[in-house]
Amino acid sequence: MTWLGHDGAALAARLGLPRVVALPAVGSTMDAAHELAALGAPAGTLVIAERQEAGRGRNGRAWQSAPGAGLWLTLIERPATPAALEVLSLRVGLALAPALERWTTAPIRLKWPNDLFVGERKLAGVLLEARWRGERPDWVALGVGVNLVVPHGVPESAALVDAEAEQALAAVIPAVRAAAARTGPLTADELSAFAARDFASGRRVSAPALGTVRGITASGALLVETLDGIVPVHSGSLVLATTP
Repeated sequence: MTWLGHDGAALAARLGLPRVVALPAVGSTMDAAHELAALGAPAGTLVIAERQEAGRGRNGRAWQSAPGAGLWLTLIERPATPAALEVLSLRVGLALAPALERWTTAPIRLKWPNDLFVGERKLAGVLLEARWRGERPDWVALGVGVNLVVPHGVPESAALVDAEAEQALAAVIPAVRAAAARTGPLTADELSAFAARDFASGRRVSAPALGTVRGITASGALLVETLDGIVPVHSGSLVLATTP
């Protein structure tokens, strides 16, 4: 089987990966990656498909994954510590933004915890699903979806401009793998880089807490200034307030 005419062995050699499963269609690259990881697939194994029939984002939301419309892929990684896993989606976003910016008309901004935006429109998303062995992560399926064209019926989305799928893939993989190789909490440089791209900084939000966003912590928590002071929020989805 192939992805855009490329078989898995050729893609693995080109991308420097141990294994690539290339598919014209799949239910979900995440599910396929979990199955491979459970059978012992090494870190760096990639599942990529032209089309997902049951693609998903965070909290089980459907992700439109039409053929030719974007990159739909999942990498298997095996983080050494829970601390690295806590901030992995943020690290991936920090790595993807400069890698993809050559194909955007404006700077890419990062929306906590896992989305990439151009202006007010969503360009890409990151999804992490971990499986644990005791208190340590056994593996994480790291899903990435990047729009190459604006999805039909979703005008609030953004897409890369004049990017071939193979070019975008060649930019995405090393960025994601470099992010996955880092350990520990976010560094001062990473926090500064996130602040420079923070989609929500200074904006009012209704979730995951009611207040004004004031950045993130080294452990990846969102800082929200509420009536009770600045509080860290470790999980949830960020929703901009519709009224001041």
